[in-house]
Amino acid sequence: MHVTHLWVADFRNYISTDVSLKPGVTFLVGPNGQGKTNLVEAIGYLATLRSHRVASDAPLVRVGADHSVIRAAVSRRGRSTTVEVDIIPGRANKVGINRTQMSRPRDILGIIRTVLFAPEDLSLIKGDPSGRRDFLDALLVARQPKWALVQGDYARALKQRNALLKKALSPGGGDKKNSYAKDPYFESTLSIWDDQLAGLGGRLMYARLRLLHDLSPRLKDAYSSVSEDKTGNFFAHARYRTSLDPECSLKVSSLINSNETPDIEDLQQALFDSLQGSRQAEFARGITLFGPHRDEIELSLGEMPAKGYASHGETWSFALALKLASYHLLRHDLGEDPVLILDDVFAELDARRRARLAELIEDAEQVLITAAVEEDLPPLLQGKTLNILAGNVRDE
Repeated sequence: MHVTHLWVADFRNYISTDVSLKPGVTFLVGPNGQGKTNLVEAIGYLATLRSHRVASDAPLVRVGADHSVIRAAVSRRGRSTTVEVDIIPGRANKVGINRTQMSRPRDILGIIRTVLFAPEDLSLIKGDPSGRRDFLDALLVARQPKWALVQGDYARALKQRNALLKKALSPGGGDKKNSYAKDPYFESTLSIWDDQLAGLGGRLMYARLRLLHDLSPRLKDAYSSVSEDKTGNFFAHARYRTSLDPECSLKVSSLINSNETPDIEDLQQALFDSLQGSRQAEFARGITLFGPHRDEIELSLGEMPAKGYASHGETWSFALALKLASYHLLRHDLGEDPVLILDDVFAELDARRRARLAELIEDAEQVLITAAVEEDLPPLLQGKTLNILAGNVRDE
């Protein structure tokens, strides 16, 4: 697949602009703060319904405007499809396909698929577990958009269950503090949410485990290619660690530790038992202590944890390998290339890694690369250049 046209209105620093794109490599070159990253961010937003730079939609709307519009035409197997999103901060986005409005924002997921790598992705290695969970969940949706519904339902069930648990936190303390624990209605309501959370959470854990099973060999190969490690001593590996109560998950943990995926039913039962057995601890803290929202994806180089152990260059290589592995997995699953976006990446790489990355991406159907100056780009990589200055796009 490849994007043929991008049009944005009141998006970031753009009042209105229309950009034509072609297959192959396109360089978007311009000084920092001029809008080059904004264009690839717009394409990424159409693919994922979120920005890779900010957590909320408000910064995406140009100052002085009340909403922004992103529209793109994508060619897939010779057929063109137009997809559009109207970003309205504080309200549900409006989306459309081929000028027909869809009922739900997630209806456009899967029309454009992207793999985006940016300096912010170093946090996948160095940052908190939440970033690694988000990476895996986003890849799940890119692979099969149906998982967006499961993730959303789980988040809503978790919010409701946490709200219920907070009622057990009486500010008065004493006997009032755990009075809800003695209320049969409260207990029965909490058990209902236990069942819902375990059902959804078990499905989500299963999907993550299957995804990691398929991603891991590609991650190992990608890291080896990027780092050019000839010794084989520093292979990249990703392992899933659940937050389940060990006493409730012996069978599940044993299978995961053996690189096997438990059945969904076993994961659901282990999560349900963990929730049922943690009442007092959860009453004391007012939060749900077990579930995929607290799981971890452990990244390692050889036998050592990547976080805290990997050098700066190894961290870059690992983060890049995660994205390249994602790209190759989607290519295999879809039978077509996702759009590959490299946002201000080459400036951070040494000459050897620049040349190596250029070799690895040269056969992709479409690659969009941002850079502050042309000198940051590998000389052997050929493509079309768009110059970006003050929100204006000029074809070189």
